[in-house]
Amino acid sequence: MKRILIFALLFSAATALPVGLSRAQSSPPPATRTAIFAGGCFWCIQPAFDKAKGVIKTVVGYSGGTEPNPTYELVSSEKTGYRESIEITYDPTKISFDQLLDIYWRQIDPTQADGQFTDIGPSYRAAIFYSNNEEKKIADASKEKLSRSGKFDKPIVTEILPAMKFYPAEAYHQKYYQQNPEHFETFEKGSGRVSFEKKTWGEKP
Repeated sequence: MKRILIFALLFSAATALPVGLSRAQSSPPPATRTAIFAGGCFWCIQPAFDKAKGVIKTVVGYSGGTEPNPTYELVSSEKTGYRESIEITYDPTKISFDQLLDIYWRQIDPTQADGQFTDIGPSYRAAIFYSNNEEKKIADASKEKLSRSGKFDKPIVTEILPAMKFYPAEAYHQKYYQQNPEHFETFEKGSGRVSFEKKTWGEKP
């Protein structure tokens, strides 16, 4: 009787194992994608993306320049082509590139060409960095849609540019709104960004 029971258990385990393995092999984790946007002060555009469902990770940093390993001091000298930017890692099955753009437009003044709000200079200029033709088409269509929306009296001047290497910023810049909430709130309001967003889009959900 014991031999029969042991044989039955072994047989069950042997037949169940391939099924389990087959399920695991046929269900790989979804591939993630990244998007890079420049929108003025990178502290200020990070919170909205962190809250978005489907966004896995955000990192603030620098993109658009060619000098290797840029630092905040170098970028803020305005002598490079770098812009303060954000790299967003997301799950495309939960949020699309187009939906990320919808969030992005609400964080910036797309009619301002010399920077964003009180942050003036090349490193604060807004831009959408595309990594392939599909993203460029989506970005162009999104910009055109915003232009036709009637939200703005001035032309939409945000640039749509080929993606370049992204360099993470120093640790003290990451999640600044969490590290220094009081200073962040004062800066965000003082820059005029909060009042502009409220006037243009209404209260944040």
